[in-house]
Amino acid sequence: MPVSKREIRQRIWRAMTEAGVGRFPLPLTGRIPNFEGAEAAARRLAELEVWQQARVIKANPDAPQRSVRRRALEEGKLVYMAVPRLRSEKPFIELDPARIRDYHRASTIKGAFALGRPVALDEMQHVDLIVAGSVAVNRAGGRVGKGGGYSDLEFGLGCEAGIIDERTTVVTTVHPLQIVDEVFEWAVHDIPVDLVVTPDEAIETHTTLPRPQGIYWEYLSPEQIERIPVLQRMLGEKRRHLS
Repeated sequence: MPVSKREIRQRIWRAMTEAGVGRFPLPLTGRIPNFEGAEAAARRLAELEVWQQARVIKANPDAPQRSVRRRALEEGKLVYMAVPRLRSEKPFIELDPARIRDYHRASTIKGAFALGRPVALDEMQHVDLIVAGSVAVNRAGGRVGKGGGYSDLEFGLGCEAGIIDERTTVVTTVHPLQIVDEVFEWAVHDIPVDLVVTPDEAIETHTTLPRPQGIYWEYLSPEQIERIPVLQRMLGEKRRHLS
């Protein structure tokens, strides 16, 4: 029987804390946990062909993937980071290495806002590779985030805009303690991962889990839609189209 995501999160946060492998920001609870070896995981990811061929990357803004974002910029890749909680009509920050000199600063959240350019979905290029932050993953491609649902929404928005499709590879970098054997609860809007990368190995999941195909409005509350400007606009256009 599938294990609840809440149970998995609590177990992983506790296990990483007890093992002493968590890093700033602390505590790990409630976050995509930063971990010892995050830089090594970024280096291992960069060795893979899927990374080397990617020209445009969408990366989560969390601390454990900072090395991934910096390496992408250093290698001349265009990077998109979501605005926290998608609270802007232009919900992504574009980091163009041709326009940025300080890649170290640009790889931080504050630096990205200072040095990057806010962009709307129709201004974005096709995404070759998504780097997702995870609390837990399994070898079948199941992923558990921190529970906010924003990664799912970002993916759905990208699908709706045509910048994320079957050609887009999804990868996550994690500590080995974040890999579990259990089958998770799964919803239609959940994002499976194609690759799990740790400091020690790269795991091809060959996942058979279905990918989201867009925004699943039936899973969104009016309050959620009200807080996200781009969803308000899309719903308005949807209603006008149907009327």
